[in-house]
Amino acid sequence: MTPAVQHERAATSLGAVTGTPRLLLRAEALLGLALLLVAYGALGASWTRFALLFLAPDLSFVAYLAGPRVGAWTYDAAHSLIGPGALVAGSSLAPTLLPLAVLWAAHIAFDRALGYGLKYETGFRHTHLGTVGAPRSPARNDAETKVA
Repeated sequence: MTPAVQHERAATSLGAVTGTPRLLLRAEALLGLALLLVAYGALGASWTRFALLFLAPDLSFVAYLAGPRVGAWTYDAAHSLIGPGALVAGSSLAPTLLPLAVLWAAHIAFDRALGYGLKYETGFRHTHLGTVGAPRSPARNDAETKVA
């Protein structure tokens, strides 16, 4: 079995989206990113702040130092639209939250367009949009299995 076939089967066994639906989800995310960039510009918010904070949700990677369960939960919390949605809800009381919500949602859309989905506890590479990265060689997969 080729590494590409193994890659696809592993993603499917985790419940990941594959094939055309995966491509459509990524295309939707790209469209969402474009719309969120337009919205951010329409708000008149600082593009310097956008550039400085755009990758801030990726600081959640640090939680993987505590193990894959904590890492996946923390990453997913930072990469779910629940957080930006809460900021939108709070923006009626504090309008300065709205640009932050749009920025955060733009980051999430960017990640989804690149194929980075919400993480499974089985490892950083396993997401709801499939396995991230190139298929591993059989020798490398065997070595990882022996270490785990």
